[in-house]
Amino acid sequence: LVVSSLVGKDRIIFATKEDHETPSSAELVADDPDDPYEEQGLILPNGDINWNCPCLGGMASGPCGEQFKSAFSCFHYSTEEIKGSDCVDQFRAMQECMQKYPDLYPQEDENEEKEKSSKDLEATPMEGSAAKEEKGSS
Repeated sequence: LVVSSLVGKDRIIFATKEDHETPSSAELVADDPDDPYEEQGLILPNGDINWNCPCLGGMASGPCGEQFKSAFSCFHYSTEEIKGSDCVDQFRAMQECMQKYPDLYPQEDENEEKEKSSKDLEATPMEGSAAKEEKGSS
């Protein structure tokens, strides 16, 4: 006995112990390497970019998806000696778009960055002078 009902957007299914003891009739299908929806990694076998790859974290489908695709494609197919050096305009357009959506694309605050670098600079001379004192006393 399986009882099913809809509650809001969810579907609740009740199953008995006997339902779980019955062997499953589901058929497993072998993975098809030609299946375009199969996760293939970032680069598909034909060399194209797999925009559905989870490794992109949804960047290709967000509000700046087209800018991201343009910049990433340019970089991927770049043949310049310094790879991607011909893609500055595309990356600038992507960055400008991302700045319009700070909640979706958080960026390190410039003030935090300045504070962090000044703290690093303050810590460095102290470490250096302490090291000199240890060497001089031995």
